[in-house]
Amino acid sequence: MKDLKEIERRVADARAFLHIDEKAAELAKLDEEISAPGFWDDVNHAQQVSKQASNLRDTIAEYQQAEGMLEDARTAFELAEEDEAFAEEGAAALAALAPMLDQLEIASWFTGRFDAGDVILTVNPGQGGLEAQDWTEMLYRMYVRYAESKKWKVTVLDLVPGEGIGLDRATIQIEGRNAYGMLRSELGVHRLVRISPTDAKARRQTTFASVEVLPVLPDDIEVDLNPADVRVDVYRSSGPGGQCVNTTDSAVRLTHEPTGIVVTCQNEKSQLQNKEAAFRVLKAKLYEIEQRKRQAEIDALRGERMENSFGSQIRNYVLYPYQLVKDVRSGVETGNVDAVLDGDLEQFVIGYHKWHAAL
Repeated sequence: MKDLKEIERRVADARAFLHIDEKAAELAKLDEEISAPGFWDDVNHAQQVSKQASNLRDTIAEYQQAEGMLEDARTAFELAEEDEAFAEEGAAALAALAPMLDQLEIASWFTGRFDAGDVILTVNPGQGGLEAQDWTEMLYRMYVRYAESKKWKVTVLDLVPGEGIGLDRATIQIEGRNAYGMLRSELGVHRLVRISPTDAKARRQTTFASVEVLPVLPDDIEVDLNPADVRVDVYRSSGPGGQCVNTTDSAVRLTHEPTGIVVTCQNEKSQLQNKEAAFRVLKAKLYEIEQRKRQAEIDALRGERMENSFGSQIRNYVLYPYQLVKDVRSGVETGNVDAVLDGDLEQFVIGYHKWHAAL
């Protein structure tokens, strides 16, 4: 049967491109380390190793599930030679297996050093004044909804309200399998075209916001960060209200004197937690700078920097005079703008990585 042969080929290919045998051997070593006495003496290292083992175990389990479904399909088609009713069962198994193999193929794209790990995502307003602040909040909500749809954990590190509307900055940490690898697709300038809700004459407005995407660095990554070079300021949270916002002087601002990089965090429960989160972001930013200095090629973490204005966008979101979201790199587009802004981003994320893999 042609369909069965094709699925058999894809399952065999998946075993090869996922390096299942190598992953199984690596998992065995990690499990041995985890079971050793004193493993949890170094909590940070233990958590890192446990997470790595969990990711490997998930990939192996998904492949084994695909193998099992393939065997079910083979058995059903063999039985169909005696009873045609089993042919429908076999066809259903193949139909269910195809999208699973698609997901395994997608997972194989994320082989970069930090792709499997967590991500720090920041949205900043560009040209457009109050409109840009509103657009920043819309994008922030879109990414939170997308992460929630994938059952990833979202931690708000910094939310700075705009002047009367929207957000002046939003920084979140997203924890989930391949979170950084997947969301590398979002780095760049996002352009919104709509009727301005703040314009009494209801004129069309073009607005921009930029998205920065950085990996959460593992503890074994060394970054040249001298604490003496960092000025730490503590201030009262300026959040928009609600149970998660502090009313004490627990917000933290870090200024890295040699580079001028400023990082703020105000949404954790204590000054210590905010300080730790801010240093995590600063460490990622400094690592990126070090990588760019060492490498002549395009920045491997964030890609080419672009101006946060006309002509530099990676994706257009048009709400008027028609409705369309289109990625200018991959060409993926949809007219269901509301769904996209509510977090339905998967087609754009996957489309970008397919486009990038074909370069």
